[in-house]
Order: sequence, then C-alpha cells, then structure tokens
Amino acid sequence: MSRKSPIPKMPWAADHQWQFKPYPLFVICIAMALMGIGDGLLVLANLGATPWTIFAQGVALQTGLSIGVVIAIVSLIVLLLWIPLKLRIGLGTLLNVFIIALFIDLTVNYIPAPSGTMARIFLMIFAIVLFGISTTFYLSCQLGAGPRDGLMVGVCLKYGWKVGIVRTTIEATVGILGLLLGGTLGISTIAFALGVGWIIQFTAMAFQRFGNQTSGKI
Repeated sequence: MSRKSPIPKMPWAADHQWQFKPYPLFVICIAMALMGIGDGLLVLANLGATPWTIFAQGVALQTGLSIGVVIAIVSLIVLLLWIPLKLRIGLGTLLNVFIIALFIDLTVNYIPAPSGTMARIFLMIFAIVLFGISTTFYLSCQLGAGPRDGLMVGVCLKYGWKVGIVRTTIEATVGILGLLLGGTLGISTIAFALGVGWIIQFTAMAFQRFGNQTSGKI
C-alpha cells in the first residue's frame, strides 16, 4: 500500500489545505477557471456530455429529480466515500464548486459555438486537454480536491495505482452506469473517459521532472 501522492508537490503548493497564501490561491483560482472554460467548451462542442453528467442524467430520468439536484446528491455521496480513504475537505474543495461553475456559465454564454463538424471535434479535443492539464495544476496546490478528483487521488494514495488507470476506470464506470440508466452517450463522453486520466498523469509526470530540476531554487 502506498501513501505517495500521485500529484507531486510543486513550488506553489500550500503548506496545508486551509492556508490563505497568495501564491497557491492564485494558481488554484486560475487553474479552476481554466477547468470551467474547458468544461464549457465541451458543452459548446455539443458532441456529448462528460460521464458524470451522463450518470446524473440517467439517475434524473429514473427518479424524476432534476439533473442539478442529482449532481448535488452524487457529489455528497462521493464525499462520503472519502471517509474510508482518509481524505479531508480543504479550501480547494469549496472553491471547486463555485469557480468552475462560474466559468462554465461564462464560457457557454459568451463564446460562440462552432458549426462545422471538424471545428467541433477540434474544440472537444482542446477542451479535454485543457481540463486535464488544469486539473493537475489545481491538485498540485495541495489545498484540497473537489469530490470526484478527491476520489481519484484517494484511491491512488490507498492502493498506489496510476492516475490514468484509476481516473479512466472511474469515468468509464459512471459513464456505463449512466448509459444503462437512460443517459445519452456521445463522442465526447468516450473521449473524456478514456483520455482525461492519462492527460492528468502525463502532466503530473512533467511536474515531477520540473520539480526535480528546480528543487531548492524557488
């Protein structure tokens, strides 16, 4: 069993999860804003929602609840799964909810949606890459994770598994469950499920190399 974090500690990392230090706060806010933009661009590409949204859609269809309510309930349940993983809520957990949602809305409302198929595919790929890289940046701030990212980190910490494998398994599982419950699968759903975890892992590996090179210099 490994307790080594899958996301390396970077020069901008906070000393603890509730530290109001300018540098890590600046990085995490920018990273989460970019995550929200990436999520919003994925919506604009209109090639399918993320696996967690598909899952929420399926549960909503089966229960009669709104997707928003289902997302809130699912987030709470995922937070409960943190307990056996010995994770704690941090400042980043709270910021995750507000900043990402704000920039999703801003992106969807103020950026025009592409019309051509190739433009939509390009936007989908760019959005997934942006989301994955930004996720690694915000997690590297060590201020706590959002519910789903925390689940990924917690499983990696507990079992020592690779981020790519863990995140892909989680995304694929909820996507399949959502489909079975009646959610609508799209190209973006599959691309996100299979790609975002590996983007996070490769970015974390790049961070590790950067951290080794700059150790003691910042």
